[in-house]
Amino acid sequence: QVRLVESGGGLVQAGDSLRLSCAASGRTFNMYNMGWFRRAPGKEREFVAAINRSGLSSQTGFITMYSDSVKGRFTISRDNAENMVYLQMNNLKPEDTAVYYCAAAVGFSKRQVDYNFWGQGAQVTVSS
Repeated sequence: QVRLVESGGGLVQAGDSLRLSCAASGRTFNMYNMGWFRRAPGKEREFVAAINRSGLSSQTGFITMYSDSVKGRFTISRDNAENMVYLQMNNLKPEDTAVYYCAAAVGFSKRQVDYNFWGQGAQVTVSS
């Protein structure tokens, strides 16, 4: 299994940028597809972004997916050599305020039910 720890959350103003980091432990990190989800106050957890696993060490490109609400503003990336996944968030909006969760899945998916391992979450607050 893999353990995930998020960091990089904080309080920012609308239009600012923030980068979330997710540190993964375990030798099998590169075998997992990774995703970011978020839960806003009073709402259910929703999909934000996903990036596929690296099947081979020679793979240089990754497939990514984004929710419509963040597409064009957020970028998910990973560094398998350092067991890290990132979420670069640009042009943040107040509606982006939420607890952001890093998650790992066997399959490449937008669905929460497909993710087996979750971090504890990082708070992102965007003021207007």
